[in-house]
Amino acid sequence: MTPVTILIAVFALAIIIFLVKGLVIVQQSEAMVIERLGEYSRTLEQGLHLLIPFIDQPRAIQMRRYQTLDGVQIPVTALSTRIDRREIVADFPKIPVITKDNVTVLVDAALYFQIITPKDAVLAVENLIQAIETLTQTSLRSKVGEMELDKLLESRAEINNALTVTLDEAGNKWGTKINRVEVQNIIVPEEVEQAMRKQMSAERERRATVTAAQGEKEAQINVAEGEKQAAILRAEGQRQAIRTIMEATGTTVKEEQILSYLIALEYMKTLPEIAKDGERVFLPYEASSLLGSIGSIKDLLPGASIKS
Repeated sequence: MTPVTILIAVFALAIIIFLVKGLVIVQQSEAMVIERLGEYSRTLEQGLHLLIPFIDQPRAIQMRRYQTLDGVQIPVTALSTRIDRREIVADFPKIPVITKDNVTVLVDAALYFQIITPKDAVLAVENLIQAIETLTQTSLRSKVGEMELDKLLESRAEINNALTVTLDEAGNKWGTKINRVEVQNIIVPEEVEQAMRKQMSAERERRATVTAAQGEKEAQINVAEGEKQAAILRAEGQRQAIRTIMEATGTTVKEEQILSYLIALEYMKTLPEIAKDGERVFLPYEASSLLGSIGSIKDLLPGASIKS
């Protein structure tokens, strides 16, 4: 083999190595951050790219995820030179949080984010996922610490929105867009949960009692109102009857005496019904007075007659 042939072979081998090491295919929804001699050079988007071997090097990003082993979430950190620009779900372990009324609860939250600027995600923070997780826990403890337990259980949407705004502001400098934060579950201590159940049961009983009492009150009001209207109508009828008697007889008898007379007549009409209940009928003193008034009124009303 001649020196020329050897030179050509070496040159061809160098070209092959250059192509193998230098050609990079970036998939859709991926990106690569390239450093040249340790300094940021460019960001590769999807497509075919040519790098200078040993001079251009992709910068790896640290990604930490959690794997569940025997019911325990264990963090696993991995390095990748390819940055995923799709939406990423970070499901963090439950964290203990103390509410404003000193109740310790476990909060399970999930974070949805997307890397917008790969350069900042790689160069502006050492471990993006860890930074986001730590900030999420800090913001969650701060927000929950401002709420009492009852308010916390009914304010998940408010917590989600507040955390999304806070984390998105911090994520901008890391080239990351925080799309949303979801509080998936709030675990209350067992003794507190039992106390809440008792409180809810007592509240339901109280509402039922109040509803029943309110219904009875309204029923009594309706009965009283009906009796009132009936009494008004009876009184009006009695007044009309008195005026009719006075006009018919042309007498100057007082209205009270005529009213007593009419009541006595009504009382006498009910005596047969009363007598049906027994052999003896005891009349109260007031009844005797009313019956006695019939004769006196009859004398004053020459045109009146009593039918028995």
